[in-house]
Amino acid sequence: MDYLRILHGSYNFIIALTFIYQGWLGIKIRNERKAAGSRDLHVIRRHRNLGPVLVLLCSLGYFGGAVLVYIDKGRIFEFPLHNMTGAGIIILVIISFLTSRRIKGLDSKWRTPHFVLGIGILCVYLVQVFLGLDVLF
Repeated sequence: MDYLRILHGSYNFIIALTFIYQGWLGIKIRNERKAAGSRDLHVIRRHRNLGPVLVLLCSLGYFGGAVLVYIDKGRIFEFPLHNMTGAGIIILVIISFLTSRRIKGLDSKWRTPHFVLGIGILCVYLVQVFLGLDVLF
């Protein structure tokens, strides 16, 4: 079980790093759009393609952790703060994904909510990493 806990933590840490990369791509796209300069279509395509994959991978990490705790402890809410923070991340990720689907054109009103949700995801993920370290050790 200890190896699975470390695997779960490592997997989700990599997902957190990938979200940071996704955020960096989003900031780059946003800055290019605000500056009205040339837009790097390769960066835009990478950001758009990575988003749905991250939603799936993030969800798998959360549900994998829930199954792991259930098998080990016999109940899902053994670590309630870590569990609820993970659920919060899933909710934010899904809302961000749904918001991104509404972005149409350069002046879409959905860009700012998507940006704010992305910042929120990164902040909550940072908290989740520290909560996960507390669970692990």
